[in-house]
Amino acid sequence: MQLPDPSALERYIIRLLTRGIKERIFPGAAAAIITGHGRDRVRAVGAAGKTRLDESGITVSPATVFDLASLTKPLATVLGTLLLIDQGRLHPDDRLAELCTCPVPADKADITLAHLLSHSSGLAPYRELFKKFPPDPGSAARQELITTILDMPLDYPVATEHKYSDLGYILLGDILERAAAMPLDVFFTRAIAGPLGLEQEIFFLPPRLHHTISRQSFAATENCPWRGRILQGEVHDEHAHLLGGIAGHAGLFGTITGVGSLCAAILDGWQGRPSPLPISKKTLARAFKPLHLKTTWCLGFDTPSAGYTSAGRYLSRQSIGHLGYTGTSFWIDPAQDTILVLLTNRVHPDRENKKIRAFRPWFHDRIMAFLLGKE
Repeated sequence: MQLPDPSALERYIIRLLTRGIKERIFPGAAAAIITGHGRDRVRAVGAAGKTRLDESGITVSPATVFDLASLTKPLATVLGTLLLIDQGRLHPDDRLAELCTCPVPADKADITLAHLLSHSSGLAPYRELFKKFPPDPGSAARQELITTILDMPLDYPVATEHKYSDLGYILLGDILERAAAMPLDVFFTRAIAGPLGLEQEIFFLPPRLHHTISRQSFAATENCPWRGRILQGEVHDEHAHLLGGIAGHAGLFGTITGVGSLCAAILDGWQGRPSPLPISKKTLARAFKPLHLKTTWCLGFDTPSAGYTSAGRYLSRQSIGHLGYTGTSFWIDPAQDTILVLLTNRVHPDRENKKIRAFRPWFHDRIMAFLLGKE
């Protein structure tokens, strides 16, 4: 792959994002393309659209902060878990009965850390548990929510299937906090964002910090019927909101620069190059290997499926990535030394806008065709 001219690539990114805005796929977006490595690495960032649709919206820029939604799972929860595995403080075979301080029902006692990470725990994908709570219930909701998940019947026997589960990652967030002996947001900043110098670029946003931020710098998400307001500078996911904005499945916010830089550190560490990410190449390589032929899931990261995939046609099967409900995604391709990050607020003002499903593979295909000289 011939390295592209960064300014030409930036103009092309903006052109593609502008088309998405004109087609009302999202109000605003930012994208980062990173290819090559070392001194020859090329980075291009483009942004377009508005942070929200009303008169208070401002132009999206590389400094705009997006709600990353489920990108929290791989970028915070999985990386944090891998770090503790590297340090010997956790092991993939650790059982839920040993990891939780609260009682674990017999049908879930043998769920392992690896089962939770790889979405094979048997736990349900999702339930609207938040509807049991008022929008601002206080700290007591945390333990009640975790107990409710533990008491729910399994959807399928442990390790017999792989079904993407928010509920499993809610438990993982709690497990990680206990293993790290500190709140998840503090651990993420100290262990992941801090060593990369990204504390201001990718972070959790608990209510205690709301008064310290300028909401205008955030891309707005949904006009939430449960909370009765347009969300901007507060987490979109209802269960993450119940958990104080700090959860294993959602809650992370970031700029396009922050997400792109973290993905670059992951790729460099995985490839054995110098990286500020404090996780060994051996641990990353094990985590990023698909578990078996019947699933696309690694330990918390997805891989392209053989048929239709949001990754598009050109990314290699060795690629790892993840999607976020708010309209965010990233893909890391080790074979082509290329990273594609797309951040949007497609849920603003309504989550029923599903046009992003067709846009993602189209965007990835156009970008890769450009990089490969086919565009």
